[in-house]
Amino acid sequence: MGALDEALRIELDALHAAGLYRRPRISASPQGPRMRIDGRDVRVFCSNDYLGLAQHPELREALCHAVERYGVGSGSAHLVNGHSELHAECEQRLAEFTGRERALLFSTGYMANLAVATALCTRQDAVFQDRLNHASLIDGARLSGARLQRYRHGDLEQLERLLERRRDARRRLIMVDGVFSMDGDRADLPGLARLAQRNQAWLMVDDAHGFGVLGETGAGSCEQDGLDPHQVPILMATLGKAVGVFGAFVAGSEALIETLIQRGRSYLFTTAAPPALSAAVMRSLDLISGEGWRREKLRSLITRFREGAAAKGIPLMDSPTAIQPLPVGDNRRALNLSERLFEQGFLVTAIRPPTVPEGTARLRVTLSAAHEAEDIDALLEALAPLLEEAT
Repeated sequence: MGALDEALRIELDALHAAGLYRRPRISASPQGPRMRIDGRDVRVFCSNDYLGLAQHPELREALCHAVERYGVGSGSAHLVNGHSELHAECEQRLAEFTGRERALLFSTGYMANLAVATALCTRQDAVFQDRLNHASLIDGARLSGARLQRYRHGDLEQLERLLERRRDARRRLIMVDGVFSMDGDRADLPGLARLAQRNQAWLMVDDAHGFGVLGETGAGSCEQDGLDPHQVPILMATLGKAVGVFGAFVAGSEALIETLIQRGRSYLFTTAAPPALSAAVMRSLDLISGEGWRREKLRSLITRFREGAAAKGIPLMDSPTAIQPLPVGDNRRALNLSERLFEQGFLVTAIRPPTVPEGTARLRVTLSAAHEAEDIDALLEALAPLLEEAT
């Protein structure tokens, strides 16, 4: 064993010992509420396919037809020759869907968040973030070189004090998750919008887990809270969760999108996503806006799960969304519970540091409109005795 491998093996062994080692499970079926994972048929409660669209036949048909016409790969970056008419049409549809002037496609939400922070901010600026923000928001701020100020989760009073202290910054940007991915709770976007306007700061919302799920038409957290583009000038959302496809976008003003095109390094220096994905995204937007029953069903399943958990004494964190965390605390205990559930035919992921703070390991249950009431009840029946054994 060489010196490199020896050093890395020591670190990997330490992850094992701390209950922090991870490995990907292998699926042999389409995304859905029931899948074949690692050779076992299981009910899935860890997917972000909140509306059950990932294997919808109309999305598959749109994708296949687009592949026949446009091929598989885009061939190059958007600013070379990789930007197809499908990309352009999809961006226009996303802008209209979110009520903004323009939208810009990215391969991932991570890349979109890096682009926003690094294109808008420099060492002269300050970025303010909730402590439970997604890692991509934090990494983007760090890469920008701006002064990163993190406030206690949901503590707008502390945020206002931090904003006051950094009045010397050229620009002040507040970046926040619309729905916090590991806790499932929602940011106080109206409060943040008022705070941003009062302090001449810009507000960006990462709506990865709200887009498609929240709002009357599924346009997300801003629609749910009645906030317009003036109040939330920068909106990012992903297309691989409720939309059921892949990728992400940033929506905002003409000036914002042009700035991201000119200065967003994660946009400039990467190959464009396959054009056919845009065809599937546009078909998904039709279904999201036209089939409100999916959101209604999801809301009813969330209520059923929370009421059923309360009746069985299963502790849950306070979340109104499809993300329903069950606090465990100890890393190994969370892993053990996840494995025991898997043996009984349920896939529920154990979430551990660094994804969540030390001492807050949990089971992260996510619900989908593709689930049925019997799936919810079966999971609760399996969970209750396992938690009693573990206490």
